[in-house]
Amino acid sequence: MAETRLDPIKRALAGYWRGPCAATEGAPHVRDALNLKRVLLTVILALLPCALFGMWNSGYQMHLVMQANGIEELFTWREGVFRFLGVGNDPAYLGDNLLLGALYFVPLLLVCWVTAFFWEALFASVRGLEMSEGWGVTGLLLALILPPAMPWWQAALGVSFGIVMAKEIFGGTGRNFMNPALAAYAFLYFAYPGQFSADNSYVPIDGVTAATPLALAAHGGLAEVQQSLNWGEAFLGTIPGAPGETSALACLIGAAVLLLTGVASWRTLLAALLGALGLASLLFAVGSESNLLFSVPPHWHLVLGSLAFGLVFMATDPVSSALTDTGKWCYGLLVGAMLILIRVLNPAFPEGTMLAILFGNVLAPVIDRFVLKAQLRRRRVRYGQ
Repeated sequence: MAETRLDPIKRALAGYWRGPCAATEGAPHVRDALNLKRVLLTVILALLPCALFGMWNSGYQMHLVMQANGIEELFTWREGVFRFLGVGNDPAYLGDNLLLGALYFVPLLLVCWVTAFFWEALFASVRGLEMSEGWGVTGLLLALILPPAMPWWQAALGVSFGIVMAKEIFGGTGRNFMNPALAAYAFLYFAYPGQFSADNSYVPIDGVTAATPLALAAHGGLAEVQQSLNWGEAFLGTIPGAPGETSALACLIGAAVLLLTGVASWRTLLAALLGALGLASLLFAVGSESNLLFSVPPHWHLVLGSLAFGLVFMATDPVSSALTDTGKWCYGLLVGAMLILIRVLNPAFPEGTMLAILFGNVLAPVIDRFVLKAQLRRRRVRYGQ
């Protein structure tokens, strides 16, 4: 009796450790080495440069602020770890920065992973299906775009919302119409906005202010941003921000992995870039005396905020983005233009990447439907049927 009760759980977990229980053999089945498990693991591999650089940069930014303000120690449990290991708080040392960043990022990542794993395993066992590795991708994506000091219980709540409400109630992996990590981020942003808008949200040192370059641009235009950094530093990512979002270089490495393996669509990515650069160029040419974000050149938009990370890892999600070739162009152009539109014209929310992609996710099925209807109409005209 007990063995019967455990069967659904065993079946749900079976696909994670080994191949599927049933596999097709011989003709006429189409066989491809890139199955779902390899797709998800490829995404995790592509995210590793962002994760490693993000941990180092988070610690580096905190140590810089501590050094500039004469703060000698962290007033959290993390200082105990530093003392136990005999490590100092010096921004010049790679190990010091990486350790401090890891002490913030790794616990947050584990909370996201455990929560996502729980919900994925629960729904898979109830449905009697094998569990996919989607929980690993969702947890890692969310941990990379959240502020480093996000309370763990809030992160768990956000993951629960994203997995259950944006994925599992629609049937699970492959049937979700929006990215669950983006849904979790949107839920947390609107439920707990103070965690994202505080002056020390991304450099969690009490009593100091460390605004992100995008926030500086919204306040004082490009001139204020260039007082503290140049374009090369912004491209490399040695700036305050969420762990995975600061380095456009790390995002480019991830994009190369996704494109070379065929996981991401080059049409979607190129269209999103063209949409963002096109509208940014138009607004830059028009100019505005009241809105200083109009003065930000298009090439600066690419290295500020989460644009690079969002377009590479979120907009190209093969499940929640458009599926048809023509639809990918329309979807990408829409997401890129909407991103710049929210960033520049919405004074209350200069970072519009995640909301723009969510908007594109909602419209992706509609775009594909219109594309297919247009193709059927042309077919009837051409062949008379």
